[in-house]
Amino acid sequence: VQLQASGGGLVQTGGSLRLSCAVSGRSFSTYHMGWFRQAPGKEREFVVAISRDFLAYYVESVKGRFTISRDNAKNSVYLQMNSLKPEDTAVYYCAVSENGNFLMRSTYGHWGQGTQVTVSS
Repeated sequence: VQLQASGGGLVQTGGSLRLSCAVSGRSFSTYHMGWFRQAPGKEREFVVAISRDFLAYYVESVKGRFTISRDNAKNSVYLQMNSLKPEDTAVYYCAVSENGNFLMRSTYGHWGQGTQVTVSS
């Protein structure tokens, strides 16, 4: 499984970005998909995930601002980020969970290379 994340960039506070993650392979519809982020000097943290059944779960800090979606026909998952804040600045990673609890980071066994999101104040 290979993942390619894109769409990061530099935006001002209050701006928007849409991240995309393309996933190789024939089994995309069976995968749970997650977005994680890692800020400088901090641990990588869970942001949002969408299950193979299209159930979505958001960390509290991004609820109402971020929206995850998936397109199984395009083997892709997206993260629409609105009302961005400086604290959203991080490298964002998409990841695949093939089995298990899609809310648990330990179930994600395949990771993309990350895309930088920088929000200026």
